[in-house]
Amino acid sequence: MSAALPAAGPEDAPALAALHAASFPAQAAWGADAIGMMLGLPGAFALWRPGEGFVLARAAGGEAEIVTLAVVPAARRRGLGAALMTGAMAVAVARGASALFLEVAEANAAALALYRSLGFVEVGRRPRYYADGADALVLRRDLGGSGSPPIDAPLACQPV
Repeated sequence: MSAALPAAGPEDAPALAALHAASFPAQAAWGADAIGMMLGLPGAFALWRPGEGFVLARAAGGEAEIVTLAVVPAARRRGLGAALMTGAMAVAVARGASALFLEVAEANAAALALYRSLGFVEVGRRPRYYADGADALVLRRDLGGSGSPPIDAPLACQPV
């Protein structure tokens, strides 16, 4: 996965919402209004591959968080999720973040494998976090310092 991932802005919210709807169960999909609102917040940014997937994140106060990562089923298992995450890590570092957090459903084995392969470790749990009652694991990845794995960013990331 070597092509650049362009930044997405609030004007791209309808396309991002369509990707989210194609990537998640209907009850978990975010609408264009919610995505547009998130992208309008200070520190928020998104990277995407039109028609395939996107990552929405925000950075503030030396930390960053992944708000959502969506990859449509037809584009999975080809490295796009890792490319989006790596791009988001690079943007977060450029914006002064030294740590990146996210929540993931405990039963989401594929996502957990991706995040662990990128150096994320479990730092907490949110009981019954999801609408279906599933617990969320809180994961963290250090983005700088001698004990952190390197961020391999073969992508040209264009932050908003």
